[in-house]
Parts: sequence; structure tokens; C-alpha cells
Amino acid sequence: MSYVELHCHSAFSFLEGASLPETLAAESARLNLPAIALLDRDGVYGSPRFHFAAQRNGIGAHIGAEVSVASQVRYPLLVKSRTGYQNLCRMITQMKLRAKKGEGTVTEKEAARYSEGLICLTGGDEGPLASALLEDGMAGGRRCLQTLIGLYAKDNVYVELQRHFDRREEARNQAAVTLAREFHLPLLATNGVVYATAEERELADVFTCLRHHCQLETAGRLLARNSARHLRSAEEMARLFADLPEALANTLELSSRLEFTLTDLGYQFPRYPVPPGETMMSVLRARTEEGARQRYRPYAARARRQIERELSLIEQLDLEGYFLIVWDLVRFCREQGILVQGRGSAANSAVCYCLGITAIDPIGMELLFERFLSEERGEWPDIDLDLPSGNQRERVIQYVYERYGKLGAAMTANVITYRGRSAAREMGKVLDFDEESIGRLSSLVGSWEWKDPKDTPERHFHQAGFDLHHPRVACFLDLCRRVQDLPRHLGQHSGGMVICQGQLDAVVPLEPATMPGRVVVQWDKEDCADLGLIKVDLLGLGMMAVLEDSLKLIRENYQETVDLAHLPPDDPTVYVTIQKANTVGMFQIESRAQMSSLPRNRPERFYDLVVQVALIRPGPIVGKMVHPYLKRRQGREAVTYPHPSVEPVLKRTLGVPLFQEQLLRMAMMRSRGVAPGTGQ
Repeated sequence: MSYVELHCHSAFSFLEGASLPETLAAESARLNLPAIALLDRDGVYGSPRFHFAAQRNGIGAHIGAEVSVASQVRYPLLVKSRTGYQNLCRMITQMKLRAKKGEGTVTEKEAARYSEGLICLTGGDEGPLASALLEDGMAGGRRCLQTLIGLYAKDNVYVELQRHFDRREEARNQAAVTLAREFHLPLLATNGVVYATAEERELADVFTCLRHHCQLETAGRLLARNSARHLRSAEEMARLFADLPEALANTLELSSRLEFTLTDLGYQFPRYPVPPGETMMSVLRARTEEGARQRYRPYAARARRQIERELSLIEQLDLEGYFLIVWDLVRFCREQGILVQGRGSAANSAVCYCLGITAIDPIGMELLFERFLSEERGEWPDIDLDLPSGNQRERVIQYVYERYGKLGAAMTANVITYRGRSAAREMGKVLDFDEESIGRLSSLVGSWEWKDPKDTPERHFHQAGFDLHHPRVACFLDLCRRVQDLPRHLGQHSGGMVICQGQLDAVVPLEPATMPGRVVVQWDKEDCADLGLIKVDLLGLGMMAVLEDSLKLIRENYQETVDLAHLPPDDPTVYVTIQKANTVGMFQIESRAQMSSLPRNRPERFYDLVVQVALIRPGPIVGKMVHPYLKRRQGREAVTYPHPSVEPVLKRTLGVPLFQEQLLRMAMMRSRGVAPGTGQ
């Protein structure tokens, strides 16, 4: 007999589930389960990671959620169709946006309004049937099933049975079986999974203590009776439900009805409004042409060819709306006197330069457009906009909400995980260490890398006055290791905004951010990118506020208007100051590492500054490229090339590869069978 687990919590049921979605998917595959369903509390936070992990493990991934209908009652809802998924997202959004963060419940009227496409289980301990039986016996159970049938229709209600070796639970099961026979409803076996394996039950107990603000020693009956809520094989479940084989068979039947997956999300990027008779592409071409004539003086044939090549690819990839929307944000900033500057790989695009998104000429700088956008990569372009931190940036964010609607745009989330000090403090509280000990333990853990199994912290703990052989200290150390990287709570990304054609709450639930006037989606930026949701980063930067003030002071005191795109790039006086490392307050070259290398590198022109910034980055440092470059720059080492054909690519960096563009150029030439720089 086969079996599908249709009721799992992951660690994205914050402070309840104890396993990552990836762990659940991997364990399900090991147990040869054909599919599982993730029903986290009041959200689909972990569904993208669950979806892709299930794909990698070759199993089906069913989506759903446990939705709070009263303070202690949750409706376990499984998504049957895209309509059902949209209804689930909208219902959760409506519940979240009217309540304080982390609170809120759904009314029965709302459950009825958003019931299409959803299947309701009667749940376990916190399900509606268990609550009704506890409150009013069989009469309460009958009313509960009548309510659920009225909300979701008879074909979409399953009486759920769980067996965790608990007499009270089994008594409820027997009552549930009787009611199912009476109402002619199908039985469904689940294990109400909270963790992937029995060993993770300890973390579930820790989360129970954190949720109830108590210690493990005093938690008592708040803790689970046993370690039974883990994923089980079909054989184990068949033994548990030997008297009710139909309850297992129905898991396969119900699984076959759940057709929706996240590949059917239906997300669309907004279409930019254009005048009658125009298309988005014709408008983009016109705006680019206007900007090109202002930026390129003269507008030479080389620039024309590059811009046309970029526009053709943008049209081919159907990205014109994206560029127009970013251009619209830049236009709004300029009209409002807000300094804005594109950053990152967008600087490699001549179209972005012409639209005023960036201020560096990529043609003159010989930057590789394919680093920003190419047909082969199959990725959306990523344009980050730097804005002055504070009120100026907030004005732009609120403009996005106003233009696309409160349900058409939202900030991306940031999943805060247990790391270092936060893990130590929480585990210390649960194990009832005093505040002084927690402080010492968290300082130890904060400087320790728990992922490496070769770490030997005995000496450090002994010096701090802790004996690792003491059971409580050993338990603390073990819990700190195991809780690493599990979700702790949902935060707000620093600037990523997702916008949508139509209402975003049909794609992913929205909830209020801690900051007033902000809403966030329930997914972080990586999840959004994996599922094709397009974000625009609106990043607050203190230096942009300084530049904005400086431009204003220049206008007021010198009656000059400075255009950042046409600043002289090679002013000798500036470089004399830089070579002396007198760079406090100079953006990107004011750190100690930068200041220590400036006298050795001695930048003389703008490209030297580009190299200078790149040197103090993880890639060149880890790749051990910094010292070879500096030696060649100082004339203490000869400039050589791995092969004569790569000289045109590496010449400006003295034969040392420092930039992603250089590697891409060499890889592109190799893929075409052409030696770089030879044309052969």
C-alpha cells in the first residue's frame, strides 16, 4: 500500500515546526512517499523552497495552510486549483492586514467567500472537529461537520485521523469515524507532521517553550507526550491504520485531486500604460533615443549599434515593460528633486544609461552588456536604484504603492534565522541559564562557526567557566548547533519591492511590516526570484543624501548645475588626494582595507578607481589576485598572460582577472570556438 502525507508543518510554522522544507522533502523521498503536503500556520512562507526541494527529490509537492478561524482553531486547507490558491492567498492577506503583526483570524463569512478550489480537513488537536468534540461532544461534532460541508461542499471535506499513541486522541478518532459514517464523509489518515525525524522532537519542545515563555524543566504537559509526529513510511502508517485501510487509500485519491503546483502561479509583471496608437516598445525606443542624444555628444555609430542591439534583445525577451517601469521611477525622482542612481550590472547597459537609470557610459568604459542581460542566462535583469536614505527613499516607496495599489506592490521579506548569538540566547533561556551565563555563552557562540563539525570549543568554554561534560552545557551546545539556520521570524528586506499586474495578493499573501505604511510578501527575495516574481530594489544610501546636499550647495553658492553623468573623470587634483589615502568620507574607498592599498595602487584615472574598489572584494581576495595585481602595478612583477589570445580581455587589469565581465568574455569566446581577441 502506498501513502501520501497530507498534513506537514515546517519550521516556517514559526516556533512550531522543527524541520526545514528541504529536510521534509528529502526524508519523504527516502521513505518512498510519492508526495507530501505542506500546511504551515497562516501562510505559505516555506512553499517555494518546499516546491523546488520536492522537484529535486522527485516527489509531488502539495500546497496549503492551516488558517486560524478562532484563537485555538485552525482549518487545514489544501489547494486544489489555481483558483483555490488565489483564494487562500487573498483570505490570509485579508486576515493579516487588519490585525497586528503575527495576529489575526478569519471569520466564517470570509471562509465561505474564499472557499472555491480548497479542500478542508477536520484537523488534529487544533482542528475544528477536535475543538467541537471537546466543547460539546457528538452534538458539537455534528454542528462542526455541517458547517464545514456548508462552507466547502461535501466532496471537499475529509475527516482527518491521527494516531500518536494518546488515549484521548484515540477517543476523538472513534467519535470522528462515527460522524464520518453518519455524514458519508471520507476518512483520511495523516500523521500531523511537525518534524522530519523523531530526533528533531527536541527542537520542537524548545520551540514550544519559546512560544509559551517557559523553560524545559517547567514546561510539563505543554510538551508533546512522545516523538510520534515525524514522517512515516507507508508500511508504518498501514500498521497504525490496519483497522481503517480506507483512510490510507484516500490519501492517494485526494492527492490525485490536488492539481495545483507553484509552476502555475500566474504572476505577470505590470504592463506600462502607453498612449493610444503606441506600444510599450515604441515608447521605450522613443525614450531611449531622447536620452541617447543628450548623453552621447556626438551620437556616434558605435553607440547607435550597441543601443539597437540591446533594444532588439529587450524586445525579444519581452522586457520593455520592466525598463519603462524603472524609467518611470527615475522620472518621478527627477521631478521631485530626489537624487537617484542605478547600480550593479545595470551600469553595463547603454539603454539604462540613456534612460537616466545609470550615469556611467558602458560603451566608453568597454563594459560587457551580457553581464547584465543575455538570452542564454534565462534570468530577469536586476536593476538596483540607490536613493538618499530617510524620507526621500520613503517618498519613492509610497509612490510605488500609490501607482500600483496597496495590493499591487509590496516589499520582499527577509527570513531571519537562528544564528550565533540569537541562537545562544534563546537556547540559554529555555535551559534556564541566568542572564550573566547567557551573556557569556552568547559571546562565545557569537564568535564561533557552528557548521564545522571539526570545531572543538572545549578550551574556549572551559576558559569561560563552563564544563562541556555537564549535561546542561552539553545540551546547550547541541541545541545551538541544531537550531542554526532555522527560521526565527519574518523581517523586511532593505529595499526590494515586488509589483504585479493586477493584485499581488492573488500570487502570495501579504502582511503588515513593523514599519507603518509598509506591507511585505511572505517570501524572501531568493524565493521571489526563483518563482519569477520581479523586484525592483530601492536602496537607501547615506552617501546619496550627502551627494544630494552637495549638488544643492553647489547650485546655491556657485550658480552651477552639476550632472553626475558628465563629471570630468580624470581630475588630477582628486587623484592626488586619493593616492595619499586621504579618503575619509569618500564613498567605497574609505575603509581601512581600501586606505591601506591606495598608496600602493596609486589610482591616476577613473578606471584605476574601478579596479581599486574591485580589489577589496571577496572574489579577488579569495582568488589571491590582489597581490599579483599590485606587484604588476608597481612594476615589481612583469605583466604576463596565460595565453596570447586573452591579452585584449586582461590588458587593462595587467593580465590578472578581476572582473566577472572578463571571465564572461573568455567563456563566450570559448563557447563559440573562438580564441579571445583573435577572431579565429
